[in-house]
Amino acid sequence: MSLGERCLVMGILNVTPDSFAESTTTLDPAIAIEAALRMEAEGADVIDVGGESTRPGANPVSAGEELARILPVLNGLAGRLRVPISVDTYKAGVAAAALDAGAAIVNDVSGLRFEPALARAVAERGGALVLMHTRGRSKTMYAEAVYEDVVADVACELGERVLAATEAGVPLEQIILDPGIGFAKRPSHSYGVLARLPELAAALDRPLLVGPSRKSFMRDAVGERSAPERDWGTAAAVTAVVLAGAHIVRVHAVAEMVQVVRVAEEIRRHQP
Repeated sequence: MSLGERCLVMGILNVTPDSFAESTTTLDPAIAIEAALRMEAEGADVIDVGGESTRPGANPVSAGEELARILPVLNGLAGRLRVPISVDTYKAGVAAAALDAGAAIVNDVSGLRFEPALARAVAERGGALVLMHTRGRSKTMYAEAVYEDVVADVACELGERVLAATEAGVPLEQIILDPGIGFAKRPSHSYGVLARLPELAAALDRPLLVGPSRKSFMRDAVGERSAPERDWGTAAAVTAVVLAGAHIVRVHAVAEMVQVVRVAEEIRRHQP
């Protein structure tokens, strides 16, 4: 997976019974495996497999349950999927097992806040690490959505997370940062981060992954639509972040967003 040449598309594969954003479940390993292969055929550059919903208000699951959901999928994709696999987890044991099963990236929504030992597990196995900005747990994050300057505060807090990762042995060049759209952020905060993404990128000097897909911050703009009905709004946000220089976008509707990304890339390529 080469970063910097173009914006990459990360396809979301939630192997959970309670994802906020899908109208059908991919909890069955066979269905999840076929979904991953379909995303690859549609143009995904990486597949992000998650076994625990981290939506606001979600209930946590045990490491054993999470592994029972994702390991059959990882094992079933071994030798069949050509693009890298990311595992969406904050648990050190899950990260270690997933990397041992063939994943190349760990996507930690807690930014090492929940289980700092995750960094060592990634470092020992040579994986890449995505550190996302958030505050608090799923049920309390909005109570902590108070910022003096959302971009400056997010940049500062992500910088602290990078330091924690490198001190645990993760090479700086293996770290990708995610500003955490919708996580411990009111809609105005999420829009503020999206609007000022180049400023955030300059402050952090690391590749940025941005995940606006189908999230509720769009409600004020598009109305009370269900998550799967927010793909047009997602397309607008994805276009904006590609033009702003995002390195990876994390999306549900892969085929549609691949087109969005490629057109946005052409526009960016022609900018003076």
